[in-house]
Amino acid sequence: MAAISASMVKELRERTGLGMMECKKALQEANGDIELAIEELRKNSGMKAAKKAGRTAAEGVVAVKANADNTQAYVVEVNSETDFVARDAGFLAFVDQVANAVVASGNTDVAALLAGDLNSAREALVQKIGENISPRRAATLSGDVVGSYVHSNSRIGVLVSLKGGDVELAKQVAMHVAAVNPQYVNTADVPAEVVDKEKEIFTAQAAESGKPAEIIEKMIGGRIRKFLSEISLTEQAFVMDPDTTVGKLVKGAGAEILGFVRYEVGEGIEKEVVDFAAEVAAAAAGN
Repeated sequence: MAAISASMVKELRERTGLGMMECKKALQEANGDIELAIEELRKNSGMKAAKKAGRTAAEGVVAVKANADNTQAYVVEVNSETDFVARDAGFLAFVDQVANAVVASGNTDVAALLAGDLNSAREALVQKIGENISPRRAATLSGDVVGSYVHSNSRIGVLVSLKGGDVELAKQVAMHVAAVNPQYVNTADVPAEVVDKEKEIFTAQAAESGKPAEIIEKMIGGRIRKFLSEISLTEQAFVMDPDTTVGKLVKGAGAEILGFVRYEVGEGIEKEVVDFAAEVAAAAAGN
């Protein structure tokens, strides 16, 4: 067997980003052939990455990219298992790679994008970091103006598309969306089934009041109007000036909101809750 020098291990570490002991072992198995060691590590990395893919990745970051004239923008979410990795330079570089791939292809189907070279980069990062890394979703908006906003910790990203207006106005509306989290642009966009469900709940609550039917009807109507204004962007009080609504702000600038996208890291993902005390107890019992 060929002697494995420290310089060989160092070179393999620099080229793969893997740990010292793993690099030394790979070189030993490859009889000192660095290229063969890299080839075998890539194969092994794929297997390890596949195993890690089953673990819950609910942390991560959201990133946005816009074209030069701000008429189209993209937002992507890439997940990791821990917030610590979400701040790693290698992870953030991969997020940028994902965002650039979405912009270059115009394809927001991240599963399709991962069918190519992007997945090789993901597997290499999984192998290096030791966590499941998962590009989760992407979206795009276009319009006369598209503004964006990413919260300082990169956990929330927003795109807002306007007809008319300017980038600064779109960004202000995006900041509002990040803070308040509306569900729809206008009250007319709220699906009938959503309104009917709330009306059913309000009716049951009002019926317990013992008030006359005509009063109950007015109570229900008032609650429905309040509900619609709370979930509709144009009806919400603007966070930077509560004396006006977002709709009035935008209309006053001669603009109209066409749509918005709001991504928050991990929303909708069921996180696995680990009881470490129970794990330790179980391990002790098995010894």
